[in-house]
Amino acid sequence: MTNTSNLITTEEKTHLSAESLGEKIEHIIEKMPPNEVTLSQILEIIGSDSLMLLTIFLSLIFLVPVSIPGVSTVFGSAILLIGLTRLINRELWLPKRITSRNLSSEKLADGLKRALVWFRRLEKISRPHRVAWLTADGTVGLVNNLSFILGALLLMVPFGFVPFSNTLPAIALILLAIGLMQKDGGCIALGHFSNIVTIIYFAFLIAGGGYTITELLRLMAG
Repeated sequence: MTNTSNLITTEEKTHLSAESLGEKIEHIIEKMPPNEVTLSQILEIIGSDSLMLLTIFLSLIFLVPVSIPGVSTVFGSAILLIGLTRLINRELWLPKRITSRNLSSEKLADGLKRALVWFRRLEKISRPHRVAWLTADGTVGLVNNLSFILGALLLMVPFGFVPFSNTLPAIALILLAIGLMQKDGGCIALGHFSNIVTIIYFAFLIAGGGYTITELLRLMAG
């Protein structure tokens, strides 16, 4: 495994904090090891900038159809734990079996670079401090955190072979993360809406699958 202590310098971290969200993601991609990367190395590159920035990074790969074994499990679990961390107001802790899983740096970087095109389009709709009441703490904050956790759970649903089954919850998570980072209630509202669209889509998939199975059983029974 590549030594993570030299992945990013203090000067680079300072520069990273001053960049736009898209530029931060590009910088993280450039700093990834050449062959394989683990989640612990990604965490080292991102540093303590923001759990929401980490969420955006982990969600971007699902905006494009890239086959990397284990990504949905590793990244989805990490995002879920980020959501639970926010909910109970604790520091992030991730199991070693998640942080030490080796993933192809080349495939991951290629997928993220392609996904950045879509992310920049989503980023353009963000307006800091818009609809401020949707970024408040208390009950509204609780709803936002629960919606974030819901998005992570929807991302982990084993429908990866179905088109858009990972893309829709990834869009929800990215919008929620951008909204929470930028204090943009408009993006947060769109994130909630994307979760609802995902649930409706999954309901159609389940209903359609049930109908197909019923019809096959009926035909087999003569």
